[in-house]
Amino acid sequence: MKTFMKSILVVLSILTSFNGMAQTGSEILLFDLKVKKNKITISNPTNITNHPGYDNQPGFNRTDPVLYYSSFNDEGRSDIKSYNYETRETVSITQTTEREYSPTHTPDNTYLSCIIQRDNGAQDLGKYPLGGGDPYVIIDNMTVGYHVWADNSHIAMFILGEPNTLHYLRLPTKEDTVLAQNIGRSLHLIPKERGFSFIQKISSTDWQIRKVDTETMALTTIALTLPGREDICWTPEGKILSSDGSKLFVFDPKKGNAWTEIKLAAGSELLKGVTRLAVNSKGDKLAVVVSE
Repeated sequence: MKTFMKSILVVLSILTSFNGMAQTGSEILLFDLKVKKNKITISNPTNITNHPGYDNQPGFNRTDPVLYYSSFNDEGRSDIKSYNYETRETVSITQTTEREYSPTHTPDNTYLSCIIQRDNGAQDLGKYPLGGGDPYVIIDNMTVGYHVWADNSHIAMFILGEPNTLHYLRLPTKEDTVLAQNIGRSLHLIPKERGFSFIQKISSTDWQIRKVDTETMALTTIALTLPGREDICWTPEGKILSSDGSKLFVFDPKKGNAWTEIKLAAGSELLKGVTRLAVNSKGDKLAVVVSE
C-alpha cells in the first residue's frame, strides 16, 4: 500500500509540474554573443517567439543556424518548433496528440530527441527524424525529465522520483547506472572535455555544479551555483553562464573566481524572470528564456 501511494504522489507531482508550466507564459530572446578573452558582449536582442503562452527549453542545432524549442498550442499541448535565425523562419516540427519537451539535436545530426509526455502521466524519451516521421521510443520504463547525450551510445538522464536521480545509460546494452540524487534539471556537455555537468542540491542552500568524467566516471565539483538557481549553459570556450532572474553572470572554471555580472550592450530591460539559457556551437548566439 505504501509503495502504491508513493507512486501516486510521484505521478501527481509530475502532472502538477507540467500543468504549472502550461500556466506560465514565457518567451525566448536571442542575443548576439561575443567572447574575447575575458570580455563578453551580449547585444541585439530579438524575441523569436512573440507568442502568448509557454515557449521554453531552447536547444541549438549542432551545425545549422537553427534553434529548437517547446511551445504550447491552443489546446495547451507542447509541440516542438524550430527557428532559423538566418532566414527568421519558424517551423512546427511536431504536431501530435502527445506533449514534447526538451528538444535536443542528437550527436548523429539526424534526429531530435525529446521527452514525450503521455496523457497517463508517463514521460518517455524518444526521438523524431529531422526530416519528419514517427518517433522512435528510446526509454519507456522510467519517468524521464531531462537528458543530454554524452555520445551516440550514452545518455545522461534526470529521472523524476523521490528523490530525483541522475542516470547514465549505455544504449547498446541498456546498462543503467545511478550516479547521483537530489539533482537539478540542467544537464550539459562540457566543451572540449569527455564529460558533462549537472546540478546537485546538497541542501537548501548548497547547490553545486558538478562534473561527470565519462572516461573514469569520477564525480567532481566545479563551483557553487548562483543562490537558488539551477539553470546554466556553457560557452565553447568553457565558461559557464547563468542568471539570478534579472541579470546574467559568468563563471570561469579555469580561474575558479567568483561569478561576475555581465553588462549587456542592449536588452537588459528585457531580462525578467530569466530561467533557461543556451549557447550555439559557434558561440555567437545566446538564447534566454524570460517571463512573458
